[in-house]
Amino acid sequence: MALLGSFAPTGTRPIRWYNYAAYGSNDILGAGSMAVISGWVLIFYTTFCGLEAWEAGLIFTVARVLDAIASPLIGHFSDSLAGTKVGRLIGRRRVFLLAAIPLLPSFAIMWVSGQSFWYYLVTYVLFELVYALEIIPFETLAAEMAKDYKSKAKFAGIRILFAQASAILAGFLPAMLIEALGEDSADTFLYMGILFSVLFMVTASFLYLCSWERPPEEVMQVRGNGEKASLGASFKALYRNLFSTLRIRAFRLHLGMYLGGYISQDVFNAAFTFFVVFALAGSISVASTLLGFMYIVQFVAVMIAINLALRSSPARAYQLAAASFAIGVIVLLLMWSAGVRSGDALLWVPIIFAGLGRGALNYIPWATYNYMADADEAVTGRRREGAFAGVMTFVRKLTQSAAVAGVTAIMSWGGFQSAATVQSDQAIMTLALVLGIGTVGMLIFGVFVSTKFKLNAETHDRLMAQIDRFKQDPDAAPIDQETKLLVEDLTGWRYDQLWGKNNVV
Repeated sequence: MALLGSFAPTGTRPIRWYNYAAYGSNDILGAGSMAVISGWVLIFYTTFCGLEAWEAGLIFTVARVLDAIASPLIGHFSDSLAGTKVGRLIGRRRVFLLAAIPLLPSFAIMWVSGQSFWYYLVTYVLFELVYALEIIPFETLAAEMAKDYKSKAKFAGIRILFAQASAILAGFLPAMLIEALGEDSADTFLYMGILFSVLFMVTASFLYLCSWERPPEEVMQVRGNGEKASLGASFKALYRNLFSTLRIRAFRLHLGMYLGGYISQDVFNAAFTFFVVFALAGSISVASTLLGFMYIVQFVAVMIAINLALRSSPARAYQLAAASFAIGVIVLLLMWSAGVRSGDALLWVPIIFAGLGRGALNYIPWATYNYMADADEAVTGRRREGAFAGVMTFVRKLTQSAAVAGVTAIMSWGGFQSAATVQSDQAIMTLALVLGIGTVGMLIFGVFVSTKFKLNAETHDRLMAQIDRFKQDPDAAPIDQETKLLVEDLTGWRYDQLWGKNNVV
């Protein structure tokens, strides 16, 4: 196995099972850390650290805003390293992986109980920045290693399968540790943080050893006179370059679907554990078991979604997934209003529906993301995977921080009392409304956007065929009228403005 090679001519290196496995396993960091944080950090902060709900929300907001600033910088910087010595020697993406590996234990130090607000703010911000340093380059590697639709779909599929496996661990592990340490032990979360930190370092190292990038000469930024752009000149165009990605129609629609599917889960995750403990009269252990089982269902749902997205279309699969998740949330709330409480077997019904929807919603946006740089290439004639990864993370972090801050603010407004063993009827009703309206509302938004999204296996093949024609002749006529209209729909630009004949960058 030639594990250590950074570069290979695109299309000449076969993708082996261990390359797929290495790429996918890294989402133990990408999704696993977020599953732990979204499921447990609010409970940890308010129950074991003495923070108020609004203080916990403020930590999220500050960390995500700072990270949202750093993420585009990392994405743009990685795009700009192709012609540098470091980029040629290690790789413009993989150098970031190498730098992040020794910093990943920052996840564990978040979970030390009994510290001040400022300790939790600083440690959370630190991990978010390390997370961005590793994840943004990782998100570009599928497009670096593969060109065809099916290979990219496989990369996305194996990634989300690992993500769901790590989420299962994040769901069940607290319950197992609680059984060993006791219901009131804060060490539950510290040991969980240590275990995940070790997994993060192992999988990031595996990815570094088993990945490669497009050769530098294929992706080098070139100006009209053939002169390479300097790093300094590249940075002057930073924000123009980054936010020009939003001028690609397929990417705007993709972001809408992504945010609809993921923010709905942010709201659900932020409220669910509290809902189980206070509305359903359960416990942290019960919430852990329910989440763990939900993640098992999500794992199965990803495998179903992979086949459905390949055989039908990502948009149709998305719509079915959103409907399933919404049904699960609505049924859960109806059962609660009818008097169903923790321990009732009927609770597994909404958990199954929600898990089936959430699993597919996790997979589909990441499957379509791998094709966004292709639509952009038709417009700009350049490969800008890093810019897309940076902007995607920027938008995601800002909206996620807003979602979590919004949930915690509404909880506080509704009368939620930190560290209380019993909450008022008003506080519980507020939790229920957040869980229902917030989750289902974002799903409706995502479904509306998906009705306009036309990218699938067939349309991607047509797009790539037209790009190949542009590479042979920048003034090439469209293959046919149908292809012309399709490329215009995916890019959002008239045909005569494609392949750099525009002011996008």
